[in-house]
Amino acid sequence: MKPGLPGQGWEGDLTRRSFLATSGGMVASLVMVGQPAVTTTPEPIIDIHQHTNYSGRSNAQLVAHQRALGVSRTILLPAGRLYGLDARCGGNQTVMELAHEYPQEFVFFANEVADLPEAREEVERYLKLGGIGIGEQKFNVESDSAFLDVIASIAREFHVPVLMHFQFGTYNTSIERFHKTLEKYPTVNFIGHAQTWWGNIDRNHDQTALYPTGRVEPGGITDRLLRDYSNIYADMSAGSGLNALLRDEAHAVAFMARHQDRLLFGTDCNDVIGRGPGCQGAQTLAAIRRLAPEKRVERKVLHENARRLFRFP
Repeated sequence: MKPGLPGQGWEGDLTRRSFLATSGGMVASLVMVGQPAVTTTPEPIIDIHQHTNYSGRSNAQLVAHQRALGVSRTILLPAGRLYGLDARCGGNQTVMELAHEYPQEFVFFANEVADLPEAREEVERYLKLGGIGIGEQKFNVESDSAFLDVIASIAREFHVPVLMHFQFGTYNTSIERFHKTLEKYPTVNFIGHAQTWWGNIDRNHDQTALYPTGRVEPGGITDRLLRDYSNIYADMSAGSGLNALLRDEAHAVAFMARHQDRLLFGTDCNDVIGRGPGCQGAQTLAAIRRLAPEKRVERKVLHENARRLFRFP
């Protein structure tokens, strides 16, 4: 959920390719002497992780931000009625309203605090109103708890995925037991996100470290879950996803190749511009384009996997 990594800037040198990616993949025109301009159509991008009212950002600023990034379709994730997902994010009604205002650009999830008695009623209500998933589930419950059972059972009934924020000791705790939920609900697709999810790409991960640095040893919990279970995907958004790409770039290339069919692009960015070194979403987009082992993998991560998972036309 955090827009960047503590104590780190993102002003690294960008290659020309990265710069073009950061600028949002805007339409490029090639003009030759004596020839008409040739205009290329931007490749589609699906952003699976954005929020209304993120740190006070207006809807108009959010729309402009996504357009500047070149995003074709954005999934809006609401907060439950409490907490605002730690960033004063808007709730179910706000994401539904924005999606209805811009139906070609935005769709929405439903959400509620998992351990509230009325969670089922609230989530079901907004799924019936058009929600295409549940989340961001960012609440203080265990990863194999009865409260998560409620959410997973709704997802199974409505045939929608669940996006989960894993953060050690705080949200969806005990990630080492999450495999039990995957096994209990084999027809429900889950999407892993946040600090503890991405820290656990490393076999030697210290669970207390939210933004680990240094070389990654493959075979961590996240790596194994993606390998062993067909109903888990990875949300590459936020500072945690970007950190996982940049801390060991050689590993990132191999990781993207290994799990190319399960990786989903997202921003989870509270920037209001949509470009430049201050926009974490633009940097994630540039990193994926630079580190993807081949163009086919890049397209899977930026568009095709999400289109398949959410059954977009």
